[in-house]
Amino acid sequence: MNAVRNDARELARRDALCAATVRALTGDGMLHYRGGRLFRHLRPVALHAPHLRGEGREADDLDSTRGAADASALRIVYSDAALHDSLAPEEPVARMVFDLLEQLRCEARVPDGMAGVRRNVRHRFETWSLACYKGGLLDSDIGLLIYTVAQIAESRLSGQAVVEQTEGLIEATRAALAPLLGVALAGLRRDCADQRAYANHALAIANRIGEMVRDVRHAFVENHASTDDTEEDAARTMLGTWFDIDDEEGEAERLALAASGASSARDASGDGYRIFTTRYDKTIHPAALIRAALLREYRERLDDLIAARHINVARLARMLQAAVAVPHRDGWSFGEEEGRIDGRRLAQVIASPAERRVFRRERDTPTADCAVSFLIDCSGSMKASIEPVAVMIDVLVRALGMAGVTTEVLGFTTGAWNGGRAKLDWLAQGRPPTPGRLNEACHMIFKEADAGWRAARGDIAALFKADLFREGIDGEAVDWACGRLLARNEPRRILVVVSDGSPMDSATAQANDAHYLDQHLREVVERHEAFQGVEVLGLGVGLDLSPYYRHSFGVDLSVPPDMTLFAKLAGWLGARRRSSS
Repeated sequence: MNAVRNDARELARRDALCAATVRALTGDGMLHYRGGRLFRHLRPVALHAPHLRGEGREADDLDSTRGAADASALRIVYSDAALHDSLAPEEPVARMVFDLLEQLRCEARVPDGMAGVRRNVRHRFETWSLACYKGGLLDSDIGLLIYTVAQIAESRLSGQAVVEQTEGLIEATRAALAPLLGVALAGLRRDCADQRAYANHALAIANRIGEMVRDVRHAFVENHASTDDTEEDAARTMLGTWFDIDDEEGEAERLALAASGASSARDASGDGYRIFTTRYDKTIHPAALIRAALLREYRERLDDLIAARHINVARLARMLQAAVAVPHRDGWSFGEEEGRIDGRRLAQVIASPAERRVFRRERDTPTADCAVSFLIDCSGSMKASIEPVAVMIDVLVRALGMAGVTTEVLGFTTGAWNGGRAKLDWLAQGRPPTPGRLNEACHMIFKEADAGWRAARGDIAALFKADLFREGIDGEAVDWACGRLLARNEPRRILVVVSDGSPMDSATAQANDAHYLDQHLREVVERHEAFQGVEVLGLGVGLDLSPYYRHSFGVDLSVPPDMTLFAKLAGWLGARRRSSS
């Protein structure tokens, strides 16, 4: 049996082991574990802290995976969700910290007889801590501040030392926080067993950290608008993808609306969207960066995922052909019972007056003379959804190819976190104000338009390359993808942008403002819609992208894609054809 199947079996064994442990700890038989996430029935259970989110199933060792499962179970057992929600602050950063502190309280309450659970939980926290450090998530002042709070709170509650490898890095921040949070931190340990009493101390810490984050942000971002939406979006951007808030379990099925707003920095500069430097921008073929053997394993993994869904690709191809094809005149159909009289059959009419098949009709053949390009957002938050996204894209590309449609698969990310070399150049030049886009744009080609699905199937599997996922500069990527489509000869060109959030680049947001990139995205989409050379559609992964794309569709990929979803996507494209014809 090949390596990929062995890996799949090992991951399935881990999931089963974690599920059994969680059910034993909680007594809830409806809980199960899949793909590194805890589910109740088919709905994912909300994760309440960043250290419970894995960096990918292959990256997590068994003890770390067990630790995440055990910590989730402890939260279910020891936390009253209704009480927690009633006490939680409204301000987003304070809410994040409050959630984190409650999770750490539950983890500190491991019974004395469960040494293995305590060891797993601690190992998970240490693994996450080192991943933050090595991944550069502590480079910003806000990232370091939140990380330090997590370290000192966990140390105070568990009685163990902070993670040794980052102790020197956080020492100055830790010393600065001690006089501000000392009393509340002592209260955390004292009232660990009483959720309501503990919440008073956690609220004091959370609100104070929320104020400090706002102060830090105001020091970096000029011309800040004072609206709550602007502040919330900026806070989320600067905290990074590892502090995103999960949807609550009881939330409605309706997808959340993407946050968007006006850029005050853009308006103040007066010269439109700016790029500080294009020196480090690049366009790559990710498959060329992967060993051939590993790429084959990725492809086998993708094939296994698709096979498990039992997708009828031929049927989907017929649906898509009906959706995107338009009738083209293809000569005449003779021997018809109605239509125009066929002069060549007049003698037949005289000889056999009862014969009716003497007419001819114009013959229209549905032709899918169309090019569809899929542009995939490869920002950090999309990493968690890349398996179902890859399944969806691969199946659609194969089916569209069978329907006679030209397809292309593209992606976009950044060359570095937090600005990279572009930001270093900006710092070296004395930090000129409103520098514009301040990171290394990276555009990716997973499948060329002139390549068939069979020839490019291995390259599409490069979507599983974990280190592609960084930050996202959507507007420039949409412009690039539209430019490629406009160079095609097909009369109809469609760009489908697959994304799970707003444009996000921490360096650009800090040096300009939180809405600098998303205002540019709206302008790019509006320009192409007005030009009408490319139909730009937004396919939201767990998010409503209508603030950016006039024609958008949201999908919930917490459940893997099936024929029902693909039928909806075909209908969505069909509706666009009818509206544009």
